[in-house]
Amino acid sequence: MNAIRLQIPAHADYIDMVRICLFGIASKMNYAFEEMEDMKVAVSEACNNAVIHGAQGATEDVIDIYFESKDSGLTIKVKNSGPSFLPPAALEKAAPLPEVDVSGLKVGGLGIYLMQALMDEVEVNASENGTEVVLTKYLDTKAAHR
Repeated sequence: MNAIRLQIPAHADYIDMVRICLFGIASKMNYAFEEMEDMKVAVSEACNNAVIHGAQGATEDVIDIYFESKDSGLTIKVKNSGPSFLPPAALEKAAPLPEVDVSGLKVGGLGIYLMQALMDEVEVNASENGTEVVLTKYLDTKAAHR
């Protein structure tokens, strides 16, 4: 397993750095372009959540991102040290998109829904030390079912 760690200020201006790093890693792992784009959207959503929710009251206004590559695929961990949120409540809001006009969509919860739709596995771990979102995309989608 190879791991790369990136730490950015908890500010939206730095999320592009995470996307660039992800693109480089995913390219070396031979992901298809569409898969790389899906991963970039998912990791951006995780980082946006960390900026919006995680930095509030945090002593360290940083986001830690870990890229762990294995033969089976790539796992990306996005961790902030701000106040945690209750994952079940956020996941409950992450209902499938309604088949109506988008003006009727609720604010909040869509980021997690997008992450779940674009990645093979999404895990949210909340503790008193912050929140960690774990995103996994397999190189071979059959590996997800092993």
